[in-house]
Amino acid sequence: MSDAVIAHLQHERDAILERLKALIRIPSVSTDPAFAPHMEAARQFLLARLRTAGFSDARLLDGEHQPAVYASWSGAPGKPTLIIYGHYDVQPADPLELWHTPPFEPTEIEGRLHARGASDVKGSTMVAVETIAAFLHVHGSLPVNVKLFLEGEEESGSPSLRGIVARNREALAADALLSADGGWASTTIPTVGVGGRGITGLELTLRTATKDGHSGRYGGAARNALREMAALLASLHDDEGRIRVAGFGTDANPVTNAVRASTAALPFDEAEWYAQFGGLPWGDPAYTVRERTTVRPTIEINGMWGGYTGAGTKTVLPAEAHAKITMRLAPGMSPARAQETLRAHLRAHTAPGVQLELTPERGGTPANSLDEDHPMLRAALGVLERVHGQKAYASRAGGTIPITAIFKEMLGMESMTFGLAMPDEDVHAPNEFWRLSSFDAGLRTWPMLLTELGKLSPADFIRPG
Repeated sequence: MSDAVIAHLQHERDAILERLKALIRIPSVSTDPAFAPHMEAARQFLLARLRTAGFSDARLLDGEHQPAVYASWSGAPGKPTLIIYGHYDVQPADPLELWHTPPFEPTEIEGRLHARGASDVKGSTMVAVETIAAFLHVHGSLPVNVKLFLEGEEESGSPSLRGIVARNREALAADALLSADGGWASTTIPTVGVGGRGITGLELTLRTATKDGHSGRYGGAARNALREMAALLASLHDDEGRIRVAGFGTDANPVTNAVRASTAALPFDEAEWYAQFGGLPWGDPAYTVRERTTVRPTIEINGMWGGYTGAGTKTVLPAEAHAKITMRLAPGMSPARAQETLRAHLRAHTAPGVQLELTPERGGTPANSLDEDHPMLRAALGVLERVHGQKAYASRAGGTIPITAIFKEMLGMESMTFGLAMPDEDVHAPNEFWRLSSFDAGLRTWPMLLTELGKLSPADFIRPG
């Protein structure tokens, strides 16, 4: 069933690429209210494409903030029903001065498409959408029942997602979720995503005085808020990178020999991995780099600021300092418990007299995992091996796709990621790019995967327990 669809997609390749570029040109940044008109433009673009493809029910599912784009096709009785997931929002492009090309003008350079959102994740999302449209164009049908769910807040933590699910349980009922978000764990070895870490975070402010002071008048005799913040944040780890927060991670699933063997199955060159981003080794030496970045928790400082940061010199003794922290959660960890333990540590290690202010608890998303014997995974690995001519591997991600855990919690649904991004494509950073070879491969692998999944029955997706 997929051969004719692949031929159609290859014939329409240039037109599909132009539609992708048109979507990329829309700066759909979800975290900044100033981009609200562009978020709406992205939604209307997708709704128009889905309606043209034949989805008469294409509509928005409203949330507290950004709606999701939804459409469904249910003309395959007895076949599995899949949620096909992607997201249309992107990270901010800042700092703009570091981009070599305009961030929202997709630019082809030596087989790569440079633009914000090209890799994360408009490219993979549009491949999934265009694959579904091609099946309907060529055959008038799909090998599985499909419910498209294109989120608008993945890059801002999915704050509306639980509300959208609660109000649309019937519309979102399905056998499994197949995500276009995610990607390969290697630039040379094909992988399928079977889970990721959870996430939660907080912001903190320290105050050491009622106002900034002259560093000549007060320096050396009064506490400096930035120094206090540096000391507080340094207390989170020892010098090698072990987390020193009492109770943090004690609820994580143990890293058993079986987990270690599974993590080590994917060939991985630690030196090459560090060289990709010019990084320096750090972290708990009891675990390998792959273990530290996939099955172990982290506490990371994402930002710290205060005092004067403009041009030249201002001899100020800062009265306030601020920081942002996120925690990646290992399988088994509770976001609420992670918050509780970190907050207790920060309170206990704040110097006497220094005022500590913590943002209200945000909640968070737990880690998610797919059994490595799941038939959906076996089908995906088989497709990648046929297309790429080499062994494919199941792989956990270090990042977080909130929908996978939320859909499992609220809808009892397993998830698999079949994204087309590569780990070196500078997502969330200046000069993001996406390999056009991944685009072309996706126009083959997505039709083949949907065809293979159509050979399964809904009962195949029911897991013991």
